[in-house]
Amino acid sequence: MMYLVLVYPKISTDDYDFIQRYRKAHDPKYFSVVKPHFTIVFATSNIVEKVFVDEIKEQSKGIRKFDFEIKCATLNQDDSGDYYHEFLVPDRGYSNIVKLHDKLYSGKLYGNLRFDIDFIPHIGIGNSEDGKACKKRIDALNSNDLEIKGLVDVLDIVAYENNRITTIERVQLS
Repeated sequence: MMYLVLVYPKISTDDYDFIQRYRKAHDPKYFSVVKPHFTIVFATSNIVEKVFVDEIKEQSKGIRKFDFEIKCATLNQDDSGDYYHEFLVPDRGYSNIVKLHDKLYSGKLYGNLRFDIDFIPHIGIGNSEDGKACKKRIDALNSNDLEIKGLVDVLDIVAYENNRITTIERVQLS
C-alpha cells in the first residue's frame, strides 16, 4: 500500500469536461484510475497509514485555501528518460502549491522528499513515448488561449494499491 496527498481542484464543469476529454485521448493509463489532480505528496510506502495521516493533518494546520489559474501547458520528460508527460501548470497559485508541498514534507516525511526531480505543480493530462507528438499537442493547447481557474481548499489523503485510488481522509484548508 502506498500513500499520497492529492488535491482535486474545484474547477468549472466545462474545464473539468475539457480536461477529461483530453485525458481520455492522451492519458489512457491513468484516466480511469484518478480524477484530474495536483499531486502534493508523492507515493510512499515506508510509513504506516496512521502516522502518514496524522502527519499530513498536523503539517496542514493553518494552511489557507487559495485560487489558481492555468494558462499554460508544458512538456516534461519522465525521470526514466523514456517517457514524456503533458502538464497543465498554474501561473497563479504555483507558489502556493510549492509551499504546501514543502510544508507537508518538512516533518516526518522529509526522508521521502525527492531531490532527484524538480517539483512542478501540475495536472497531468497526457503522456507518450513520442515527445514530438506531445510537443505538438502542447503547442496546440497553448495557441488556444488556455485558461482554467479554480480553487484548492481540500487535501485528499489517499491510498494507492492495485491501480486503485481510495480516499482515506479529507483535510479542509482554512
